[in-house]
Amino acid sequence: MDIARNVALIQERIAQACTRAGRVPDDVKLLAVTKYASDEAVRGLLACGLRCFGESRVQDGVRRMASFGPETEWHLIGTLQRNKVRYCRDFALIHSLDRWPLAVELEKRAASWGKRQDVLVQVNISGEVSKHGLAPADAMGFVQRVVEECPHLRVRGIMTMAPLVPPAETRPYFRKARELYEAVQRELGLVWDTLSMGMSGDFEVAVEEGATLVRIGTALFREEE
Repeated sequence: MDIARNVALIQERIAQACTRAGRVPDDVKLLAVTKYASDEAVRGLLACGLRCFGESRVQDGVRRMASFGPETEWHLIGTLQRNKVRYCRDFALIHSLDRWPLAVELEKRAASWGKRQDVLVQVNISGEVSKHGLAPADAMGFVQRVVEECPHLRVRGIMTMAPLVPPAETRPYFRKARELYEAVQRELGLVWDTLSMGMSGDFEVAVEEGATLVRIGTALFREEE
């Protein structure tokens, strides 16, 4: 496994997708998903200049943050249960706010931590019953309520996932997510900076459709073919 080679290839593919869409590569952040990676592999990513990492489980993220220190930025990208919120103080960004009781718990904890916790609202853009997230039609009202009632939460945008279909078939889902991202900002007078969508199998389409952050795991650790 050549992590440096894989990182370079992914960065080049992001740059090419940006060019096709008339964007600049600096508009897109690469988040390395490390949930199946060893600490040695994470050190390899650090050596390549990556500093933004994602974990799906709270306890794994807490351990990684303790191991790798303040020069790294850790995101929680998996489903968050209310009873785990107490451990989330040091996550830079939580991608999976998708229900009001969770917002209430995050607000309470963030107030006790003396900080504004950055979050993304997770939207189930495909409508699949197997996926978490708000229905697109509910996102506007939910965001408005969080903004009005949760002063210790800072909503920075939306996270979503396309269905497991060939990459070309993900385009309408990513386009719908970007349109929702823009509509919520326009209607509520917000300025967001994060549209988290696209993973190892479909990130180029996501970038073409407006993603500002892509979550890449498998492609970073692929064996050379």
